[in-house]
Amino acid sequence: MKFGIIKERKNPPDKRVVFSPKELQKLVKLFPEAVVKVESSDIRIFPDEAYKKVGFEVTKDVSDCDVLIGVKEVPVDALIPNKTYFFFSHTIKKQPYNRKLLKAVLEKNITLIDHETIIDENAMRLIGFGRYAGLVGAYNGFRALGLKTEQFTLPKVSTLPDLDAVKAELDKITVPTIKILLSGTGKVASGAKEILDYLQIKEVNDALYLTSKFTEPVYCMVDVMEYSKRKDGKVGDKWEFYKDPTGYESNFMPYAKETDYFIAGHFYGNGAPYLYTRNDAKSNDFNIKVVADISCDIDGPVASTIRASTIADPIYGYDPQTEKEVDFKNKNAITVMAVDNLPCELPKDASEGFGEMFLKNVIPAFYNNDKEHILQRAKITENGKLTARFAYLQNYVNGKE
Repeated sequence: MKFGIIKERKNPPDKRVVFSPKELQKLVKLFPEAVVKVESSDIRIFPDEAYKKVGFEVTKDVSDCDVLIGVKEVPVDALIPNKTYFFFSHTIKKQPYNRKLLKAVLEKNITLIDHETIIDENAMRLIGFGRYAGLVGAYNGFRALGLKTEQFTLPKVSTLPDLDAVKAELDKITVPTIKILLSGTGKVASGAKEILDYLQIKEVNDALYLTSKFTEPVYCMVDVMEYSKRKDGKVGDKWEFYKDPTGYESNFMPYAKETDYFIAGHFYGNGAPYLYTRNDAKSNDFNIKVVADISCDIDGPVASTIRASTIADPIYGYDPQTEKEVDFKNKNAITVMAVDNLPCELPKDASEGFGEMFLKNVIPAFYNNDKEHILQRAKITENGKLTARFAYLQNYVNGKE
């Protein structure tokens, strides 16, 4: 099996890579029959020389590789027919902007595996950049808080070399007496929790959070059954909610009344109730001043997220009364951080962590006949057709959805 690590071609440039030189060394040590080539790149966080130094061929031509591995979408004109590709395709939710990409993948007889579709038998994702999105998102939220209140300043993560440097900057600040809400329990929320715990902010349960005043900063981590409730008043069930959320409504406002800084680290499923609406944000009971929306669903469950922001310009203000964007320092504004590619700000750490997961959970499947069906479950396309699991995308491919 010959693997090719491909150059990232999407704009804006992404410095991340699936495998660092160190992880590639581990790969060929564990699987000596594997051959790996690295496509030359002038933007990758690890330069070509770093791969050459540890013995890998760096080339401008990876067309002889069987499996091509990247991070972001591959432009249609760069797709090589009859190959297996791994990358984030952003097609499984029928994203309109990538319909041409999926159509081209089928026309070129490409076997496409999306990093998001790599799951275990319980449908749990095995790899991703979620932890780093959480780490950077929570830090960025504190940076926004400091700028809004003028109590402290933090540099952008993108100006720092690694996670250790990020933590060194956090060591310099004093968090004011605020209440912080963190939604979610997955990898994204866990990454955000790492930042809160590093700052030694006290975690409290929701009962205390909703009823008590504190003399120190505190945070509360809530799951979907805390911020959602059944419409009929009966006790909710998380697994029932995941299967069919239509019988549920938001229970977020009691938290919004008590929260100064909200970190949105949850996963939002289609049909689920919004956490808060634009009308909710108009309420006198709505106290949230800063939102770090890591989930970043535009005009969705977090109503103040009216657009994605960028690494270059990560913060904007949302005026709940006018429902318009304003300066984030405006006294009426909810300050919003909604960067949708947060792991790009920590490319070295994010790449190293991603490679560890990919080596552990994906590469063995190529050498054990895919005994756990990791590859088979993850394939979106094969032999010029959508696989059974992703047949629902056919109308999308045809332009009918």
